[in-house]
Amino acid sequence: MDGDFEIPEHLWARRVRVRDDAPAGQIHVLTQQFRLIFTLGGGAAYAYPIGVGVDGRAFRGEAQVGRKAEWPSWTPTANMIAREPGLYARYAAGVPGGAPENPMGARALYLHRNGRDTMYRIHGTSQPWGVGRAASAGCIRMFNSHVAQLYDLVPVGAPVFAK
Repeated sequence: MDGDFEIPEHLWARRVRVRDDAPAGQIHVLTQQFRLIFTLGGGAAYAYPIGVGVDGRAFRGEAQVGRKAEWPSWTPTANMIAREPGLYARYAAGVPGGAPENPMGARALYLHRNGRDTMYRIHGTSQPWGVGRAASAGCIRMFNSHVAQLYDLVPVGAPVFAK
């Protein structure tokens, strides 16, 4: 369960097999498949469904978890406001963590590349019906229960590979 939303069985997190030589502690974001894989080592991993927006499906390459936050605040980017001012301008000053209109959910992993924030996030969601499909402005969304589990497993500095 994620709040009052019951996660359909086909979107449950699952323990899966990966290559035996896949190093532990890596995040693999498979944007076109709407899946995130976290490697555990020894050929094991967790697979989670994700929701990914148009911008997020263009995210490719390697990054690192630059920081983590519980119940993060959210401010739409300048590009989001310019693209859809009627939707985002009212949030330009930011939205506190945990507020119903905050799309970040329970946890967030901030993705950095070469020490700089990429503006991409792996985060929970207040709109769980968007997980498993194309949804959101561009970040990688997970069920709050799944992102909370991932948050506890992933250290700052963990590598992230997006394909």
